[in-house]
Order: sequence, then structure tokens, then C-alpha cells
Amino acid sequence: MKLLTSLFFCSLLLGVCNGGWSFIREAFEGAGDMWRAYSDMREANWKNSDKYFHARGNYDAAQRGPGGAWAAEKISMMRLVTIIVLCSLFLGVSGSGWYSFFREAVQGTWDLWRAYRDNLEANYQNSDQYFYARGNFEAQQRGSGGIWAAKIISTGRKYFQGLLNRYYFGIRDHGLESLQSAQKAEEWGRSGKDPNHFRPKGLPEKF
Repeated sequence: MKLLTSLFFCSLLLGVCNGGWSFIREAFEGAGDMWRAYSDMREANWKNSDKYFHARGNYDAAQRGPGGAWAAEKISMMRLVTIIVLCSLFLGVSGSGWYSFFREAVQGTWDLWRAYRDNLEANYQNSDQYFYARGNFEAQQRGSGGIWAAKIISTGRKYFQGLLNRYYFGIRDHGLESLQSAQKAEEWGRSGKDPNHFRPKGLPEKF
């Protein structure tokens, strides 16, 4: 969530820098258009009308200007991410007990956070892949909940980094090699393989 919030405000700041304070006004108006379309959809409660109201909300918001289009994109993206997370959570929990699954997911999330924190502390050249692999390896050791958490966090990081690269750096393949190497390391660790495969020489033993 910290990453998502940071990206959200970074994209807002970039929009404001490009369009001035009118961007914020347009964004608020666009968000209001999206909410009004949603409220009208709930009030109408009409069969097969969802697509119309989604399209109307995005259209009205886009008419406001760049800020409105930005708001519509972010709101739609958040809705998609929420649906994906909840669906994957349901599928994961259906195969195991609720309590154990959530416990493993929380523990797996902590494993990934600890690896990220250690990576920042170490600040060691060519060590990113090792820490990606280590975090995912430790998370998958927790069980199905840990694997679920590792997949969601890793996929989310890749998705948002890709959006950032494409829309704000303006280069479709900017950082593509780095993303691919990170994904390789994450999948390596998540499959239960030894993360030390990626350990750079000289990295302090505490890590």
C-alpha cells in the first residue's frame, strides 16, 4: 500500500507540474463525474447497464481535461486491482483454512518487507536479485498464504513499475531488463530454489 500511495501522489505531482493547479481542479471534477455515474448506476439498478455507466463516467471525466482523464484512469485502475486481489484471495483461501492462510500471508508479507529493508540497508552493488529471491523464498516457506502474498506483491510491483516507465518516463521498454531480472529472481525464490544463487560476492554475512 505504501508503494501504491507513493506512485499515486507521484503521478499527481507530475500532472500538476505539467498542467498547473487547473489539473487538480479537473481531477476533483473528474472524480465527481465517476462518483455520479456510479451513484446513478446504483439508483437505476438496470440490467446490463454497467458498461454504459462506466463509459459515461470515464467520458464525462475526460471532458474535464488532463486532470479528469488522470482521475478516471486511477479510479478505474484501483477498481481492477481490488477485484484481482479479492478474487485471488478467495481462490487461495478456498484451498486451505482461513486462519492459517491469513497468518501465512501476513508472515510472507513481512518476509518480503524484511528483504526490501535489508536491501536498502546493505546498499550493495548487484544485490537486488538476491534480495528479491530471498524475500520470495522465505515467503513461500510459510505455505500457500505466503506464496499468495509474494505473488500479489511481486506482480503489483511489476505492474505499477511498468505503468510508471511507460507513462511517466515515456519509454515503453525503459527499465525492461531490470524488471525481467527481478521477475526471474522472484520466481526462482518462490519455487523454493536457493536464493544464494544470486548472492553477490562480498555481501556481508548478516544479510
